[in-house]
Amino acid sequence: MFSAEWIYESILLLVPLMFSLTVHEFAHARTALAFGDPTAKSMGRVSLNPLVHLDPLGTIVLIVTRGFGWAKPVPVNPNNLYPRRLGNIMVSLAGPASNLCLAIVAVVIMKVLMAILPAGQEATWQGPVFEMLFWLMIANIALCTFNLFPLFPLDGHHILRELLPPAKQADFMHWQIHYGRYILAGMILIPVLLKMPSPVGWVIMHVASFAIRVFDLGQIWSYLP
Repeated sequence: MFSAEWIYESILLLVPLMFSLTVHEFAHARTALAFGDPTAKSMGRVSLNPLVHLDPLGTIVLIVTRGFGWAKPVPVNPNNLYPRRLGNIMVSLAGPASNLCLAIVAVVIMKVLMAILPAGQEATWQGPVFEMLFWLMIANIALCTFNLFPLFPLDGHHILRELLPPAKQADFMHWQIHYGRYILAGMILIPVLLKMPSPVGWVIMHVASFAIRVFDLGQIWSYLP
């Protein structure tokens, strides 16, 4: 651990992930402003500066685990959103949607580079540019998929709440606040403690594997450490 190779590979993995977290939170903040809520803007969160979005503890965990971490949630006042229900859905959806867009951009750049590089240069796939682009795609697929889980405090639970009839929303939020976070934590931590596959990781891995097959990126995957 902490060898030169470990540091090198960590940088290639963590830089795309931190950038993706920053874009995710920026998308929430900018969409909230577009629907009339200036709360995030007043706190300087409508920014692509990672320092205003990254959570200190979440960043430390991200570095140590090289994959799992979190940023500071963007503050949103639903009372300022207009129309309120659509605004809530769009603000919540903006983060995962931004990650999906970043994943597509990474794929397009990789495919263009693969098309213009001379055939037979397999060593090229080991280059830092391809590796960083590949991890940018994987990080954003993971963030998009994970945040759409309908459990508090993830974006998915906000979206599902707004799709429910108004009379059901209070009970749904009561259940989410009391149980949702613990179910989510259990889905992540219990498999680690029991050394068994995580259902969250299983879903993300299958979505990522599907993307690799669809976009024919297995050649790059085979050359990554």
